[in-house]
Amino acid sequence: MTEAIQLTNVSLLRRTQEEFSYDLKKTVLSFIEGKYRAPSKRLTLDQVDFTIGVGEKVGIIGANGSGKSTLLKVISGILQPSSGNVYVSGKIAPLIELGAGFDPDLSVRDNIIYYGVLLGFSRKEMKKKANSILDFAELEDYALAPVKSLSSGMVSRLGFAIATDVQPDILILDEVLSVGDQSFKDKCKQRIGKFWNANATVLLVSHDLVYIEQSCERAIWLDHGKVRFEGSASEAVNHYLNPVKENGSIV
Repeated sequence: MTEAIQLTNVSLLRRTQEEFSYDLKKTVLSFIEGKYRAPSKRLTLDQVDFTIGVGEKVGIIGANGSGKSTLLKVISGILQPSSGNVYVSGKIAPLIELGAGFDPDLSVRDNIIYYGVLLGFSRKEMKKKANSILDFAELEDYALAPVKSLSSGMVSRLGFAIATDVQPDILILDEVLSVGDQSFKDKCKQRIGKFWNANATVLLVSHDLVYIEQSCERAIWLDHGKVRFEGSASEAVNHYLNPVKENGSIV
């Protein structure tokens, strides 16, 4: 099997949300009062190991806070692991925080080109794709408007349209099927379906376990930053649901 993604003993320590919100004024005062303490950190990924082959469609499941989105950010290169190795082969389009990376002052059309270049495609390629992207995102009338004038839903549609139009080698999806109204969601599912019929590698995070079972060959259950189970999608979902059912709730 040719590897598209390989993680070896990947761990990540991150500052807690409390520390992220600890502003500069409080930090200075704590120094003056002699009460400063080093930022606390939490182990969000704990010795994660797995390999995904070229063309595989793999689901990532787990409760909220289990480290799923963090894992995708590490694979995408947005976050660097504290230890371990991450290997990725090919152009990658991460649909994690749709619209992250846009320049709010540039026009929608210019952002299409800019975003595509960030994904590793040429300006010439992106100029050719701009009209089809605007059409899919239903933003033809906003082509020359600055991105900051768009609603959050419009920005998400634009991010999805770009990342799925450029045909990357690896597509990373984090709960993107919640984008837009039902009509647009159906259109998103149809477009994503094309990747299942191509040789693209797809990594999908979703709480829609039925969709995971129907769409993915394998699935990985992540729990408190650890891989609890890796196997067929149906087996992974069953392993995940068993303890959840015992606790009487599904997250």
